[in-house]
Amino acid sequence: MIKLRLKRFGKKREVSYRIVAAKSTSRRDGRPLAELGFYNPRTDETRLNVPAILDWISKGAQPTETVRSILRRENVFAPATSEPTSEPVSEQVSV
Repeated sequence: MIKLRLKRFGKKREVSYRIVAAKSTSRRDGRPLAELGFYNPRTDETRLNVPAILDWISKGAQPTETVRSILRRENVFAPATSEPTSEPVSEQVSV
């Protein structure tokens, strides 16, 4: 299974994270399949490659809880605006 998760890098007490797509059995700091973004919790800076993230999710990748909360905060999962369907809402049934 492919996971979207955080990969830690930086010095001690000056940590930053990369958001990556990796196999769920690989090490946290191992080689990822793709790097999809950046998150710095000290400055709350976030940079995301949204088309690539949505592509990985459409292929079946599962984000971890932390990555899901970052993506939700950045409105990656915002619903697409579309035209409402013009189907009848209710039907009458005679008994």
